[in-house]
Amino acid sequence: MSVLEISSSEEAIKLEDKYGAHNYHPLPAVLNRGEGVFMWDVEGKKYYDFLAAYSAVNQGHCHPKIVDAMKKQAETLSLTSRAFHNDMLGKFEKFACEYFGYDKLLPMNTGAEAVETAIKICRKWAYEKKGIKETEAEIVVCENNFHGRTTTIISFSNDEDARKNFGPYTPGFIKIPYDNTEALEKVLEENSNIAGFLVEPIQGEAGVYVPSEGYLKRAKELCKKHNVLFIADEIQSGIARTGKLLAVDHEGVKPDMITLGKAISGGVYPVSAVLANDEVMEVIKPGQHGSTFGGNPVAAAVAIASLEVVRDEKLAENSEKLGNLFRRELNGYIRSSKVVNRVRGKGLMNAIIINDTEDSSTAWDICVALKENGLLAKPTHGNIIRFTPPLVITEEQIMDCISIITKTLETFEDKF
Repeated sequence: MSVLEISSSEEAIKLEDKYGAHNYHPLPAVLNRGEGVFMWDVEGKKYYDFLAAYSAVNQGHCHPKIVDAMKKQAETLSLTSRAFHNDMLGKFEKFACEYFGYDKLLPMNTGAEAVETAIKICRKWAYEKKGIKETEAEIVVCENNFHGRTTTIISFSNDEDARKNFGPYTPGFIKIPYDNTEALEKVLEENSNIAGFLVEPIQGEAGVYVPSEGYLKRAKELCKKHNVLFIADEIQSGIARTGKLLAVDHEGVKPDMITLGKAISGGVYPVSAVLANDEVMEVIKPGQHGSTFGGNPVAAAVAIASLEVVRDEKLAENSEKLGNLFRRELNGYIRSSKVVNRVRGKGLMNAIIINDTEDSSTAWDICVALKENGLLAKPTHGNIIRFTPPLVITEEQIMDCISIITKTLETFEDKF
């Protein structure tokens, strides 16, 4: 049986609808090629990518160095499982530990796996190092978080679409408001069984919600005071996305544990990781956690190349510079706009807030119009549009994109 040739977007969408589970609602763009900041659909139309696969493609689509590393390794040795050593894993672990400043790395595949791993390590540390009675450890999380969609992770989500009819839920989590150190301090003082505080330095799926300056620093201080692990989920905000290597770097905070994914592979292969120092990571022993594919030779080669690209092409610096430009230009437009009431973000992790309800279709309609005008973006939470292009974008390209965005928004002004 031969693989079908797709000749039109309509045909591809019909195939997905018939044979695929309906667990996503994509924008109607069927893409078949990508290079740098651009993607093309099956009809050959060219688009600016302003989502970057939820910040997984920070290095740009099909970066030649990353693709070449993957191809060479795949042709040599692709998988051994962790039953045996391979000659690439140690190289990756050393490179990444020195790159991010930690003693140890535990490799996995997806972002959600990294978060699940961090939760397990945190709980085990609480029982074996902090002295909490087994099964009684609790982890503090924030309202409107997004850390994935596994059973455990949705247990501490307040997104009812992700939760409804998936119970029973995993216990052991306490939810507090985001960007509220008083709430964190209160729960730490009132509960001696807190093992960790899991937080996104910037809440991505919540609509690029940037916390108050000093929030992360104060949260880390409180965690240290109460002997609680500060765990930063940098899966979406990390790897130069916000104008620093990690989003926590804006406040000079060193988490006890970080989770990484998405752009650690440049979007060409599923790679994720948890990093921590010895005092935390040493609680994990052989047979207690792992993954068949985690730390495979291809993943290791891809991750090294991806991180080298971020460093060598100074993507954090580019993100900082062009992010400031993007917000400045959008703010200029917003001053007289009825459609948009705010732009927020750091680096090239940004969002605009549409002046309509979460239940309205306005943000979706704007994204469909943007698509027609050659730019791909996606709404989140109904009335928010996230703008996160690949970090290899140039100043000329981002000015072109700003023009597309503002001209598209102008067509909606008379509806308000």
